[in-house]
Amino acid sequence: MISEVREARAVQSTLMRMSLNFSPGPPMESRLIELETKLAFAEDMLDTLNTTVFRQRERIDLLERQLRLLHQQIQALRPEEERDLRDEIPPHY
Repeated sequence: MISEVREARAVQSTLMRMSLNFSPGPPMESRLIELETKLAFAEDMLDTLNTTVFRQRERIDLLERQLRLLHQQIQALRPEEERDLRDEIPPHY
């Protein structure tokens, strides 16, 4: 993918030079290098963020499975018949 991007940039650069009839001098070249460097860092950051999001999604999935399991265990421990606390005598009587 990076080679395709570089190739597209080279073609675009060639077309710009042909249409504008100028050759990039040192200031233009340094600007291009700076932009390419920034793009490389941005692509690296994007890859890092994608990896982080993927790992977080895996962790969320695990936590959701654990939560469902705990909910099932709590439901299994509940008595079948619901008690009404108003019918019970308080301990001080």
